[in-house]
Amino acid sequence: MDHRETTLKRNVIFTGKIITVRKDDALLPNGRPCTREVVEHPGGASVVLVLSGRIALVRQFRYAYGEELLEIPAGKLERGEDPMLAAMRELEEETGYAAGKMEPLFTVYPTPGYCDEKIYIYRALDVSTGRRHPDEDEFLDVTMVPLEEAYAMVERGEIRDSKTIIALQFLRLQGAV
Repeated sequence: MDHRETTLKRNVIFTGKIITVRKDDALLPNGRPCTREVVEHPGGASVVLVLSGRIALVRQFRYAYGEELLEIPAGKLERGEDPMLAAMRELEEETGYAAGKMEPLFTVYPTPGYCDEKIYIYRALDVSTGRRHPDEDEFLDVTMVPLEEAYAMVERGEIRDSKTIIALQFLRLQGAV
């Protein structure tokens, strides 16, 4: 059976600096009409940086949750921006490290039920010291956490950011210590 739904009409409800919200008219695979609410997001790029058995994590306040989270370095893509270049930029801005190369690991779809955001996850290679320069509205601390401790923090529920959990589990499956 073909599970695709057909968009009849896109109805933009809100256009902001980061997201656009739509309430579309569509058809289900069985031909019945339905409404689909969609949040359009340009996506993000994130970076796994491991040096001497320690992973770079940033602690920052996330307004939507009202709390600080520990995450791998990441940032929003500009529309049409190359995710790898964005990952390189975010790594240096947030941590002060520069990557000579980026290895693409995978792409995750964090909220497929209502949002089209994709997060591209890379591994930083050929790392050198750069210059940390966070955006003017970005307040964060960088910490280098031993991988074993980061894995334990996931198990204890101390790391709750999905892209970071996925990246750490990927490293663990690969046997990274």
